[in-house]
Amino acid sequence: MPTLPPADCLVFFGASGDLARKMIFPSLQALARRGRLEIPVIGVAKDAWSDAQLVERARESVTEHGGLDEAAFKTLSSRLRYVGGDYGDPSTFAALRAAMGEAKAPMHYLAIPPSLFGMVAGHLSESGCAANARVVIEKPFGHDRATAAALNETIHRFFPESAIFRIDHFLGKEPVQNILYFRFANTIFEPLWNRHFIDHIQITMAESFGVQGRGAFYDQTGCVRDVIQNHLLQIVACLMMEPPHWDDPESVRDQKVALLRSIPPLTASEIARGQFHGYLDEPGVTAGSTVETYAAVRLRVDTWRWDGVPVYIRAGKQLPLTATEVRVQFRRPPAVVFAEAGRPTANFLRLQISPRIEGDLGIRTKKPGVEMVGSDATLSAISHDPDLMQAYERLLGDALRGDSTLFARQDEVDAEWAVVNDVLDDAVPCHPYEPGTWGPPECNSVVMPPEGWRDPAV
Repeated sequence: MPTLPPADCLVFFGASGDLARKMIFPSLQALARRGRLEIPVIGVAKDAWSDAQLVERARESVTEHGGLDEAAFKTLSSRLRYVGGDYGDPSTFAALRAAMGEAKAPMHYLAIPPSLFGMVAGHLSESGCAANARVVIEKPFGHDRATAAALNETIHRFFPESAIFRIDHFLGKEPVQNILYFRFANTIFEPLWNRHFIDHIQITMAESFGVQGRGAFYDQTGCVRDVIQNHLLQIVACLMMEPPHWDDPESVRDQKVALLRSIPPLTASEIARGQFHGYLDEPGVTAGSTVETYAAVRLRVDTWRWDGVPVYIRAGKQLPLTATEVRVQFRRPPAVVFAEAGRPTANFLRLQISPRIEGDLGIRTKKPGVEMVGSDATLSAISHDPDLMQAYERLLGDALRGDSTLFARQDEVDAEWAVVNDVLDDAVPCHPYEPGTWGPPECNSVVMPPEGWRDPAV
């Protein structure tokens, strides 16, 4: 399945940054614990650190985020090296080339703002660090469709598409991968997975917290760009794509692109936006900002399989709970035998992505007694794996192995932007809502599933 040879060196830019502290160091320790980190790891940042200071930063990181594993951390710390310097200074990259030693297939992880991608990629190329290398870049992949295209053009000047790994951590989540496995490893669902049996699909991504000190970033982003354009459209693709040939990464991504391209661009009548009271008081937020912290959209998928099956998506901050959940609502059975069995919500499939990994299949069963009447029941599956591989660990490991299956391709990102591009920013009004509620009441008059939204079960 890998499309590139295994990497023989990992370089990550932004070693002193927040992403490294919260995600990268803990993931590297986890890889070391599983015996999957056997190459040099070079951190690069502007700070004038020593190798020992980088190791101490890594220790603080893993202690705070996931817990220190002394044996695994010993392995990690023995691999760590540090290169300090300005990203605009060619001497920084000369020092990096020297630190890489005899590495012939390095992986460069750009955990830095997208505005720096072009400059860093250019210096990597000029210094010889980009030869036979791959590059991992973080979202956001652009601010809209045009800037995403420009960003890709910049990166492509130095790296071919096959060497670019666009990381979307949602694709590394075990329950998101399980959507594909669930669909294509169980023949009992394939006959039902179409417009004849499914009425609609709901996807909810709720967060009970606010912007958590990231007001300046969020005010340039908003809910649609932050999670709908990428994370939640990826879930739609996994739910509704045609069967791929899994051993071929391009086959998987081809099917996702085909599905995403079949979604017509959203119009103003298919989106509703909201902003929680108190957002304007967050540090870094522009006075009078109309950036949305809540959004709901209604998609349609113009394919033979899915014609007439709407997809309802809502996401937001300061909602009543924190959870991400998919609900596939099946059509009502004919009422010619048991009229009371034709309840609209009796048959469903619920897949929770977070905070737990679980699924419910909703059915009707007969109540004990003389009368032929029934009640709702659910068949449940719950996962409690204490050693569950976290998303960044999975994706870092895949990129190091050269497996691009769970990374977004250029045309995939473009197809996602095409869906939302026409409704970004102030395309529709942004209504206020109180923290702890399910968004503005006005939004429900624009985007509302039949019989209403089904709140996640937590």
